[in-house]
Amino acid sequence: MGSAEPVRSSAAPARSVGKLLVVDDDPEIRGMLVRLLEVEGYKVTEASTGAEAIGALNRGQPDLVILDVMLTTEDGFDVLASIRRTSDVPVILVTAKNQETDRVLGLKLGADDYVVKPFSPAELAARVGTVLRRSSTRSVNAPSGTMEFGDLVIDTLAREIRVSGELIETTAKEFALLAFLAGSPRQVFTREQLLAQVWDSSSAWQDAGTVTEHIRRIRRKIEADPDQPRWVRTVRGVGYRFEP
Repeated sequence: MGSAEPVRSSAAPARSVGKLLVVDDDPEIRGMLVRLLEVEGYKVTEASTGAEAIGALNRGQPDLVILDVMLTTEDGFDVLASIRRTSDVPVILVTAKNQETDRVLGLKLGADDYVVKPFSPAELAARVGTVLRRSSTRSVNAPSGTMEFGDLVIDTLAREIRVSGELIETTAKEFALLAFLAGSPRQVFTREQLLAQVWDSSSAWQDAGTVTEHIRRIRRKIEADPDQPRWVRTVRGVGYRFEP
């Protein structure tokens, strides 16, 4: 199915407060979500498949994605994993499943929140607003300017990482995590501390495995041997530290 045109609400919002991408293969549910969110003032784009969602992300980054888990031809968790390989855009999962294992899996894969059907319009709008506020106010206490550690250069103003002069492509969250660790050399941080400082989150609602996965990705990009890291070290039983 091709990407549907957004359904416009008859009541125009007073102002736009963000760009959202709604991913659901049911046109009625998708239309209902679009109308609800446009009334709240959001600019909404639609996708009916995971492939359309990835295409929409490649064309322009939304502020938040609302993703149905039970797509007809795809698993929403697989779509979420694909999104997380290239983007840190906030994602709210919407599903009819209410099992704790599904919620934990979604959060471990990098979802920012999880809404179970049936839900009230007010609940979804509140969750969207909360996730957007959390995302927009996240700050990383890393030094401003350039940090140089031999072949590794981290420019926090240009938001660039170079290894031996080569520009390394990272997601926003990968950059933020490495910059935070490098800003406090040799200091050990637990995964819970990193969730709080880089994600403005906690293990009470977001799986700490999110940090582990981001560390793994960073090592694959900057380390000559990711299994024997030079810069991002594991302190067994505690957490991680940056070795200058």
